[in-house]
Amino acid sequence: MAGQPLKFAVIGLGMASKPHLSALLQLADIIEVAGVYARNADRRKEVSDNWGWPQFESLEEIAASDIDATLIITPPNARINVVRTIAASGKAILMEKPVERDLKRATELVEICEIANVPLGIVLQHRFRAGAEAMTTKIHSGEVGDVLSVRATLPWWREQSYYDQPGRGTYAKDGGGVLITQAIHVLDLMLSLTGPAHEVVAMTGRTKQHQMEAENFATAGIRFENGAIGAVIATTASFPGHAEMLELDCERASMRLIAGELTVHWRDGRVETVGDLSGTGGGKDPMDFPCDWHRELIQDFAMSLKAGTPPRVSGRTALEVHRLIDAIEKAARSGNISKVRSIV
Repeated sequence: MAGQPLKFAVIGLGMASKPHLSALLQLADIIEVAGVYARNADRRKEVSDNWGWPQFESLEEIAASDIDATLIITPPNARINVVRTIAASGKAILMEKPVERDLKRATELVEICEIANVPLGIVLQHRFRAGAEAMTTKIHSGEVGDVLSVRATLPWWREQSYYDQPGRGTYAKDGGGVLITQAIHVLDLMLSLTGPAHEVVAMTGRTKQHQMEAENFATAGIRFENGAIGAVIATTASFPGHAEMLELDCERASMRLIAGELTVHWRDGRVETVGDLSGTGGGKDPMDFPCDWHRELIQDFAMSLKAGTPPRVSGRTALEVHRLIDAIEKAARSGNISKVRSIV
């Protein structure tokens, strides 16, 4: 395995597959796309013809093949049977976020892979932007000192036509609204820097902008296990859509990440900038972003398989953001402080 490309199968070829397919094309030296699969035969043929990759006719064919891993890009309500089938065959799994529609189902899916001893990675690609990478290094190295406070803002926009698609913004298909579908990225990145959240107070709801089942607006106050405090505000009703922002106030500097660009204001007066502003899918076009971050994440997963080490974003790691989203939803329903996890 170490000296030859890994064989991947792609399962699920909907709108979200575009950056994955582009990234795989750029990773041809380390990943061979052995075939693509979707339940819709016409879509399967279209992707096969356009991208020049073979087709698989069924999940069973994929499970019985000699591939090394699968990239699963199905909607979250169409995951469990796919994961069971692939995990039983012993093949590694890289899967689009969220892990599942809620914390209970997400935990079940992660445990299926752990019991089968199958590597599971989750596509939470915002960790792999240049600005986010620099932010991570400065936090984990101790260069900026302890995190004291956090602000995460996601003022995105979606047309009503987006939510008019069958199942979009519902609990049965998506698992919810802005929190689990859009804000999950900035929340995951935030937790990778602050460590786990301990408790939250929150409010969620729907503005008159959209007709949908789940929330298009959420706000929360968070206390983290390390003692830091923070605030989150996320919406898909902010026309025309603006870049998400993550701000961390630390002992020796304050850091502001807008889209992919990080600005560091040091207490001694220095100002440092890393990365570039780029589209993140926050406006009318949900797919208005490059495939670079997907490419880096997929490459990390492939390299982890070759090395026999966990990927940077594993299924177990991704459960942290599911715990936070679950706690925000519970706090919003109850009006009380919701515990994310106990501090031992």
